[in-house]
Amino acid sequence: MGWKTAAVTHSVTNPSARVAIIGGGPAGYEAALVAAGLGATVTLIDRDGLGGACVLSDCVPSKTLIATSDVITSVASAGTLGVRLFSEDGQTHVASWDDSTAVTPPEVVQLDTEAVFSRVKHLAAAQSADVEAGLALAGVEIVAGSARFVAPNRLAITEQSGGVAGVEADVVLIATGATPRELPGSVVDGKRILTWRQLYDIPALPEHLVIVGSGVTGAEFASAFRALGSEVSLVSSRDRVLPGEDEDAARVVEDVFRRRGINLVGQSRAARVVNTGDAIEVHLTDGRIVEGSHCLLAVGSVPQTSGLHLQAAGVATDDQDFIRTDRVSRTTAPGVYAAGDCTGVLMLASVAAMQGRIAMWHALGEAVEPLRLSTVCANVFTDPEIATVGVSQAAVDRGDIVVDVVTLPLFTNPRAKMQGLSDGLVKVFARPGSGTILGGVVVAPRASELILPLSLAVHNGLTTDQFAHTFSIYPSLSGSLTEAARRLMRRG
Repeated sequence: MGWKTAAVTHSVTNPSARVAIIGGGPAGYEAALVAAGLGATVTLIDRDGLGGACVLSDCVPSKTLIATSDVITSVASAGTLGVRLFSEDGQTHVASWDDSTAVTPPEVVQLDTEAVFSRVKHLAAAQSADVEAGLALAGVEIVAGSARFVAPNRLAITEQSGGVAGVEADVVLIATGATPRELPGSVVDGKRILTWRQLYDIPALPEHLVIVGSGVTGAEFASAFRALGSEVSLVSSRDRVLPGEDEDAARVVEDVFRRRGINLVGQSRAARVVNTGDAIEVHLTDGRIVEGSHCLLAVGSVPQTSGLHLQAAGVATDDQDFIRTDRVSRTTAPGVYAAGDCTGVLMLASVAAMQGRIAMWHALGEAVEPLRLSTVCANVFTDPEIATVGVSQAAVDRGDIVVDVVTLPLFTNPRAKMQGLSDGLVKVFARPGSGTILGGVVVAPRASELILPLSLAVHNGLTTDQFAHTFSIYPSLSGSLTEAARRLMRRG
């Protein structure tokens, strides 16, 4: 076996450092770009395609699909703005999710499922190509294959071409991600029983999609496929959808789901899923059976750490096989770091990328701020979206922290009225006395864009006074953020 290092070296701060990265997802490719920029010789070993599952089968495809469903949802709300839709027979329809007697979007809008799914896969492949081009431009050596540890600083590589090689490095980053968890006793066949990575290969839109799991993934797909025209049943083991999210926010989404005809099967745990040939049956532990045409399993993820021979490097995992790391992404082995979903630390692409950057900054001697989970913003891409940052209502309710809080319903916002929006809210948490903004929640269309001002405030310790004195556009949805800050300022 011949040991090798990448051939390209940048003469910046670390011209002699050798970095090996296992995995080409957000944690891996962002780390590679940082390391190459700092002058290290970087080899990235990737098995599944650059961009990782995030780009090829998870985040990018799902949000592309949701972009299509958002258009359908806009059509469904057109009637409230005075827009009339015409069917092929020339009849006029008023489309509205809120009126059970009105025509639903699929009856007035033609959906080309093949074109939708083709676009999803095309954009994923294009994004992967962009990642590859960026890495090549930075001088990162890319090796297509699988890696395992021989020692903390040595990796054996089985290349996709069939060859066997190796990399010796000063720093190794593990960024192998995670894979969908499957339900015991159920056979995922990719035809009727699916994980979210197989949804875009089915030939037609599911007539009735039964989704097992009401967390972020399950809720997002329930929202999207209902908008696209599928009948949807959402099986939840808890008493509400999105049990990990702000309760007020989750209730808004749950109310919307009910109005749009999603069948919510709460406090029901799935025991197994059976493919009956032309349909599926989801058997619940309480004896009930939910029938549909397809089933999507959205019951979490498991880390892809098997086969790495972590014991050869002295890398410890927890009882669920996630790699243990500290706040600068160090594992229990000297010189070995880990980042992304394989660590189980908030499975978000943004967090994975930051973990990867932090690992390289720390390993290569740069000044670095350890990962601060209290400043992470997250988003649920349902309609409406839920965006959160900082302190949570659950922590407040537990008595973990004392805050002042203001909640404003979205329907009081003038821009929301103009756009016909009635579902949503803005919630801001601040420290009593000082008025330091500690967190917030936004439930609205494009909440993922609206959360940024609150994220900046939390990250930089801004006060309600500073936030309230900042101009916002009138009319705008963001005006509710400054209004909440003004109310908190008066309270203080």
